[in-house]
Amino acid sequence: MSSNNDIKTSKFLSLVLRHEPEAAGVTLDDAGWVDVDTLLAGCVAHGKLIDREQLERVVAGSDKQRFAFNEDRTRIRANQGHSVEVDLQYEPRTPPEILYHGTATRFLDSIRAQGLLKMERHHVHLSAETKVTTQVGERHGTPVLLVIRAQEMHRAGHTFFCSTNGVWLVDAVPVSYIEFPA
Repeated sequence: MSSNNDIKTSKFLSLVLRHEPEAAGVTLDDAGWVDVDTLLAGCVAHGKLIDREQLERVVAGSDKQRFAFNEDRTRIRANQGHSVEVDLQYEPRTPPEILYHGTATRFLDSIRAQGLLKMERHHVHLSAETKVTTQVGERHGTPVLLVIRAQEMHRAGHTFFCSTNGVWLVDAVPVSYIEFPA
């Protein structure tokens, strides 16, 4: 992100496109898309002065590629992380042997007891890269990296999806497929 204003804009867009479309007075379609002009007008009407240039900059500058435009750049959506009901229409995919999940140490007791649950979101988020998952864990406290035996889960019948920005999605990760740090 190039400025504090862009960071604030990105956070607001995450709120609108993942959790509270009403914060900008918009409605997401079944797949999570909203018309760009409608979104921008809604943002302005709700006190968030965002123009097309800034929107383009925020989408391009998102380190996690949180948002996507459709092919003709007339619609936009969040790639994953929704708490509102959407069908992102991702096709099931075969995951790599191992995926990772970043969390904070304070959640380990719960994870050891219940596994990884999607909580208020549609899916548990996993990554093929350790750097991103460690950063996720840092947001919530002392980070810890969990190793997920994804290929083994897949062979046991768990369905995986991969978002357009490379985040792997699954409904839940049972404890038996998680390798905890020593």
